[in-house]
Amino acid sequence: MPDKEMTCLDCGNGFMFTEQEQQDFAKKGYRNEPKRCPDCRRQKRDGPPRGPQPERALHTITCSQCGKQSQVPFKPRMDRPVYCDDCFRATKR
Repeated sequence: MPDKEMTCLDCGNGFMFTEQEQQDFAKKGYRNEPKRCPDCRRQKRDGPPRGPQPERALHTITCSQCGKQSQVPFKPRMDRPVYCDDCFRATKR
């Protein structure tokens, strides 16, 4: 695999997608070639999150330990116990 000359999607600068990087991408199972130069990739990865985060839906549950009603930010599964905040903290100690 020869080195490939690429153009960054964000800054428009050229960068090399080296043979070693191509092999690393293949080992990791990545199918697509990079669209951004290493600097823009790092900036995108380390930068602030994009836009406001959506509100999480709350699900009403009955605590498996004390029977108290509570709300959790995930959809409970029937095969696993679900605890209220107090019982959850107590089980983590």
